[in-house]
Amino acid sequence: MSAGTRAPTDPAGRRVLSAALFASAPAEVLDFLLPLWAGSTLSAGASVVGALIAFEAALSLLVRPLAGELADRFDQRRVAAAGAGLYALSFAGYALADSLVVAFVAAGLGGAGGALFWVALRAWTGQRAQDGDGTSAYGKLLSAEGQGAFVGYLVAFSLLERGGYPLLFWLGSAACAVAAGSLLRGPRQERVRAATERRERRGAAERRLLPLMVVSAVTAAAEAGLWMLLLLRLQADLGLSPNGIALVFTPGFVVFVLLPTHAHRLTDRLGRTPTMVASFAASALFAAGLAVVSTPPAIAVLWTVAAACFAAQIPVEQATVAAASGGRIGRAMGLYESARLAGVVVGPLVMGLLYEEAGWVAACAAAAATSVLGALVVPYAVRSLGLARQGEGSGPPTGDGGADREDIDTDVDTDTDTDGDTDMSQREAARPAAETGLGPKAHARKERRDWYLHTVAFALGQSVLWALDSSWLIWQITDGSVPDDQRGPLVWVGRIWLTIWVIDTIWSWSYTVWPREKKPKSPA
Repeated sequence: MSAGTRAPTDPAGRRVLSAALFASAPAEVLDFLLPLWAGSTLSAGASVVGALIAFEAALSLLVRPLAGELADRFDQRRVAAAGAGLYALSFAGYALADSLVVAFVAAGLGGAGGALFWVALRAWTGQRAQDGDGTSAYGKLLSAEGQGAFVGYLVAFSLLERGGYPLLFWLGSAACAVAAGSLLRGPRQERVRAATERRERRGAAERRLLPLMVVSAVTAAAEAGLWMLLLLRLQADLGLSPNGIALVFTPGFVVFVLLPTHAHRLTDRLGRTPTMVASFAASALFAAGLAVVSTPPAIAVLWTVAAACFAAQIPVEQATVAAASGGRIGRAMGLYESARLAGVVVGPLVMGLLYEEAGWVAACAAAAATSVLGALVVPYAVRSLGLARQGEGSGPPTGDGGADREDIDTDVDTDTDTDGDTDMSQREAARPAAETGLGPKAHARKERRDWYLHTVAFALGQSVLWALDSSWLIWQITDGSVPDDQRGPLVWVGRIWLTIWVIDTIWSWSYTVWPREKKPKSPA
């Protein structure tokens, strides 16, 4: 694996994952809180709230192609840092907003910031993982996003009633500022570009990607629309409270957070097409199952299975886009993100109209049919990219519009971390990829170091839960059980977190008790 194509596990990569965690925490929570905040604080009606959300989404959609161009021309981490800075200003604007004008300005900053941040971050991940490790790299990034969302919701539900919306918005601004600072650490990345830029190559790459973009947009529309209708059904038809709804989705959410880091071990063997087909098939079964089941436990089981498939599919899909980009990963990611966002914007509107006209079963059937169509079309979409089969290398396309290796932009990364860790040099790039596996002692040290970080996060989280009288662990130690009047979703979350921490402890320290090598990546 060359110096410019490694997965984000080096110091620079850890900073990128940290930035993703810090930025995703407030960003995910904002999607949930923005309508509630606008309605209660600004007395905005449904149409105004819809316009506010649509304005943010539309601006993000417009900026995404530009974000891709910037990511190809400049240091991708600096571009992402600029996006995180706009995110921070957006949350500060929400905290200070006393009128709709300020709210719309904050929404615009957030839309533009999100486009710059996520497109550049995913382009950086793809640029550093082009030689067969893309699925693993994107899996780690997706897992970091999920962990951030988990922390964000935990903090939001804990502090909303005590500090109100301004406190949460200021915390979100601070978290995004930390993300920007993390990305700005270290030397600037020098980009050495080819002397000539072939526009026909770029156009050919876009044409090859078009079928996959269409599949992504259409299926994203069906999934987003069905998700919205499912929330409404759980609340209106089944009478669940927001906390009850959260409990239904928690098992699937935990799977979605934990699985992406490890799913590549299976998906790399299956290949791109089988993984995507299996995911679309699972999505179709999820939608069809919702038409015939109505109990929360059954819905939770269906959602958990679908979440596992999504956790496997999304990194594969993103790695495929990066591999087919013809060297312009930023532009390809910008188009991919635009396609999915367009589906997310249009889907709820279309599915909402269908639900009002034909009912719940028809909406589920339409979503299932869309997923089946995606499963049928995606093999053609992948074949049209002209990529080598996984296991034969995942370099640039070999079909129309492909480029020789010397025609593709290259990165020279001179990161040197303050703790003495230095990125792989060109001398290391000459090593066989099989030599990059960790020995038993190095692997044990890495597992212990990761466990220390997980334990610090666990201790901080339990401290917050204890302060809120919602720590299952503390109640068990002090009283032997949780009082009935203290039971709630936070207690349940704390208990699940404890279980995960115990499993993580056993697994991490098993490498110290029973040392074994980390299996190296097979050479591309």
